[in-house]
Amino acid sequence: MSRTITTVKPGLQTCVQELPGREGFLEQGFPLSGPFDAWSFRQANILVGNDRDTAALECQFMGPTLTFDADMLIAVTGADMSPALDGAPIPMYATVAVSAGQTLTMGFAKTGARAYLAVSGGIATEPVLGSRAVFHQAGVGGHALIAGQTMPVEASEANTLYVLPEAARPVIGTDRVWEVEALCGPNDDWLDEATIEMFFSTDWQIQTKSSRTGIRLTGPDFGFSDKALNKSPDHGQDPSNIIDHGYPMGAVNLAGQTPIILVNDAPSTGGFINPFTIASAAFWKLAQAKPNETLRFRRVDRDGAAALRAEIDAKTKPEILENA
Repeated sequence: MSRTITTVKPGLQTCVQELPGREGFLEQGFPLSGPFDAWSFRQANILVGNDRDTAALECQFMGPTLTFDADMLIAVTGADMSPALDGAPIPMYATVAVSAGQTLTMGFAKTGARAYLAVSGGIATEPVLGSRAVFHQAGVGGHALIAGQTMPVEASEANTLYVLPEAARPVIGTDRVWEVEALCGPNDDWLDEATIEMFFSTDWQIQTKSSRTGIRLTGPDFGFSDKALNKSPDHGQDPSNIIDHGYPMGAVNLAGQTPIILVNDAPSTGGFINPFTIASAAFWKLAQAKPNETLRFRRVDRDGAAALRAEIDAKTKPEILENA
């Protein structure tokens, strides 16, 4: 028997995402996409008995209202959008059993910016270019949810209720300030030494013109090294211009004097320098930070970034779950 979920209200850009995303199509202009906060995404999945990379919903700023046509398990993680089942509040970071005909409502994010909703079996929309992950700008893999839309759900025999220990959950604070780990490179030698120090000692404000493509920041002007000021013409006129090259995910892309952190739906190549790169283990903080909040960058090296990633990876495995 097929199982479905019907969208009553779509929320704000609620969409299907999965990991590892849409691999192998960067040269054709399709980014990886996938969940912005992979930590919360994976925890939602393991709570309902799924493989942690299974397709689930990402809800941005304001969550959806959904009706279930069959019994299944759900879990909500990430931003607190006050989830309620038939009007009764339900716990986050815990497995919740829903019955056919029940309705889940999610409101505005009280803390954080993005919540994740996983269902036992996983969302079973049709893969496009090898992935169910939605890339909004091109409509690849579908679009944000719309009212009346019905989503298929894979069959599942999961029936165990779990809770995630507090110590394993991402800490989403209320002070509107985020410490974000970042590495120097690949183009840090295009900046002068004072600017590199300035980057790691400045409070950067997130602009409202930010999205899953890029996080734009407001802060002091950048100064450039001789390498940027006295370069060959093929590198372009502005000191931040460089001959077209590949962009790593998480690059702090400097377009003139505007730093833009390139995230899940960002282009993979272009003609601006990338003096810094955000550690992949810090992406969840970018996902949960709202416009007008503050980012403070903490310098780490490759070993430090790898250790952070290993720490988070350990908190997204079924072994950490406790029976409810």
